[in-house]
Amino acid sequence: MTDVPIEKGIVGTLPTVEPSLHRVMGPWLLLLFIVGDILGTGIYALTGNVAKQVGGVVWLPFLVAFAVALVTAFSYLELVTKYPRAAGAALYTHRAFGIHFVTFLVAFAVMCSGITSASTASRAFAANMVASFQLGDIGAGGVTAIALGFMALVAIINFRGVGESVKANVVLTLVELTGLLIIIMIGLWAIGLGQGDVSRVTEFQPAGDRGVFWSVIAATTLAFFAMVGFEDSVNMAEECKDPTRHFPKVLLAGLFITGVIYVLVSISAVTLVAPEQLGQGETPLLQVVQAGAPNFPVWIFGFITMFAVANSALINMLMASRLVYGMSRERVLPSALGKVHPERRSPYVAIGFTTLLAFALIGFVGQVPALGGTTALLLLCVFTVVNVAVLILRRDPVDHKHFRTPTFLPVIGALSCAFLAGPWTGRDPAQYRIAGILIGIGLVLWLVTVLVNRAGGLQPLPPEQIPEHHTGPVN
Repeated sequence: MTDVPIEKGIVGTLPTVEPSLHRVMGPWLLLLFIVGDILGTGIYALTGNVAKQVGGVVWLPFLVAFAVALVTAFSYLELVTKYPRAAGAALYTHRAFGIHFVTFLVAFAVMCSGITSASTASRAFAANMVASFQLGDIGAGGVTAIALGFMALVAIINFRGVGESVKANVVLTLVELTGLLIIIMIGLWAIGLGQGDVSRVTEFQPAGDRGVFWSVIAATTLAFFAMVGFEDSVNMAEECKDPTRHFPKVLLAGLFITGVIYVLVSISAVTLVAPEQLGQGETPLLQVVQAGAPNFPVWIFGFITMFAVANSALINMLMASRLVYGMSRERVLPSALGKVHPERRSPYVAIGFTTLLAFALIGFVGQVPALGGTTALLLLCVFTVVNVAVLILRRDPVDHKHFRTPTFLPVIGALSCAFLAGPWTGRDPAQYRIAGILIGIGLVLWLVTVLVNRAGGLQPLPPEQIPEHHTGPVN
C-alpha cells in the first residue's frame, strides 16, 4: 500500500491529500542534478572578482569554499537520509527548534537568497550578451536595461507556468558543463604550446594591506557563491529510488566533481589572463577564451554562458515565488501573496512580488559581487543553523537506518559558516545592508500577518507540523 501524506504547514493545515511523489531518479540522474545545480553563475561571473582579492592563487578561495561546503554537506546528508522528504532547511529548523518565527526567518532567508542569486545571473546574462555581440557602446545603463528586460522575461515565463523535469536538467547541465570544459581545454592546450604564464598560479597578490589569511577569507566569501546549489538536492529525496543508500555517495561525488572543475577553470583562467586584467569587467571567462583561442567564435561561448546563467535565474525565481506562495498559504505572509491565477494556475501575486524585489536589486545595486556576496551571506547563515540542527536532532531517533556524520563535522561546519558570515572577513558592508533590507521587508510582512491572524482568531500549529517546500537556490 502507498503511504499518503497530509500536507501541513508552519501555522496552518492544508487539508488536501496528495499521493507520494514518483521515485524515478537513480544515482546517475541524481548526480547530474547535483552537478547541474552547483555549476552556473558563480564561476562564470565571479572568477575575476576573486582574482582581485588574491591575485594568481585564484584557485585557493574556491578550494576553501569547497571545504566549507563539503563539511556542511555531511550535515545535509544526515538530515536528508533521516528525513527523506521534499523539504530542506526550513523543515530541519522547525524540527530542531520548534519555533515558528525562527522557521520563518530561515525560509525567508532562503527565498531572498534565490532572488539575489537570480539578480546576479541577470547581470551576468546582460554583461555576457553585451560582450558577445559587441554592444559595448550602450554603457552601464544599457547593461542594466538588458538585465531588467531579461528578468521581466523570466517573470513572464514563470507566470505562464514552467514544469521542471529531470530530463531538462540533464540538457542544461551538459550545456553548463560544456562551457567550463571549453575553458579547461583551452587552458591545457595553451599550456602545452607554451603560451600563457603558469607561474601565476602560485603568485599571491593581496588586495590592499591585508595579509594572506584575510585576503583568502575575503575572496572565499565571494567564491562560496559558486558552491551553493548542493543543498537544493534534498528536495529530490522523495523522487529518488533509494535516497538513504544513494544520497551520501552521489552528493559527495557531485561536490568533488564540481570542486575539481572549478580549480581547473581557475588555473586555466589565471594562466592565460593576468589577475589584474581578469578582475576587470563582468565577463572574466570570455576574456580567457579570447586570450587562449582568439579564433574561437566568441559568440558561441557567450551564448553558452548566457544559457547557463539564464537557467539559474529562472529556477531561482521559480523557487522564490513558490516559497512566498507557500508561506502565504501557511498564513505567515499576507494572504494576497497566495493568490493563484484562475487560468494559468500560477501564483501571480507572489511572482510579481519577487520580481519587483529583483528589479530593485538589479536597478539600485547592480554590481555582481554585491549580489553574489549577499547570496553567499544569506546561505552561510542558513547553513550555520542547519549544522546546529543536526546536533539537536540527534535526540530525535527514527525507525530506519540513516547516514550519521561524525559529530565534529557539524561543529566545524557551524563555526566556519558563522565565521565566514561575519564582518571581520572583509565582506563588503553593502551585502549586509542588502540582506538587512530584504529580511526587514519579510519581518514587516510577517508582523502584519500575525496581527491579521490574531484578529481573525487563527492559532499556529504545534511544532511537529512542518513545512514542505522547494527550499534552496541554485548557482
